[in-house]
Amino acid sequence: MTHQPRTRSPLLTAFTLLCLHSPRVFAQPSSAATAAFNTYTQSIESRLAEQHRSSASFLSVTSDPQALTRLRSGEVILENLTPDHAPASGSLLHHWRGTAFAPGATAADFERLLADFSAYPVHFSPEVLQAKLVSQNNGDLQATMRVRQRHVITVLMDSAYDITSGRLDPRHGYSISRSTSISELDPRTNRALSAGEEHGFLWRLNTYWSYEERDGGLYLQIESVSLSRAIPTGLGWEIAPYVESIPRESLDFTLRSAVTAIQKGPR
Repeated sequence: MTHQPRTRSPLLTAFTLLCLHSPRVFAQPSSAATAAFNTYTQSIESRLAEQHRSSASFLSVTSDPQALTRLRSGEVILENLTPDHAPASGSLLHHWRGTAFAPGATAADFERLLADFSAYPVHFSPEVLQAKLVSQNNGDLQATMRVRQRHVITVLMDSAYDITSGRLDPRHGYSISRSTSISELDPRTNRALSAGEEHGFLWRLNTYWSYEERDGGLYLQIESVSLSRAIPTGLGWEIAPYVESIPRESLDFTLRSAVTAIQKGPR
């Protein structure tokens, strides 16, 4: 009996190369990449601030009857808003927007969900392992989370966020989350990796929730903007589609989990 040699999938081989490719070079974003990310997110926040001034424009889909019908039928609408150009050499920016509808839910239901950090590991399992409210000052919060993502490899990260929330009225609200630190851990030991060991899978993450109570339920819209390392030269053709799919899948998971949690009600 002969044994065929074991072969590795091209995607796994390429992704392994991505993980091993000079991690020290990608430990932290360049000052140019950070500045470009900040400029880009500031433009988003200016747009959202204008949207949030009126109930007529609170969500991007408000004036699209066909989109509203799709959402009420249970569809999750995902849009890739990522610009064509990288913010700076050695970095990638990802910008996605997702919208969903939770029948029978209210704005107050969603606000309770967002505020209950201790329940995040339940509502957003298996990605969120830990979540903790660190401090609170009126509508401004500081929180930490430990997140695990499994794709071709397992990535474990600790992150801290500044969170600001607000309302137009009892039926319209928003929440802005800006990462203040993101660190990578060894998924086998939970040991924090040194700056020279990190791979740059995620450098920055801003999340923008907008929600509107109408049509017998709650429309939820989230925009996610993240900054990560660039794909090494020569691996783009094979790795790029996979790397670009991660923010999309994470956004879809977050929206669907939020809708499910709201409909289940309080723990």
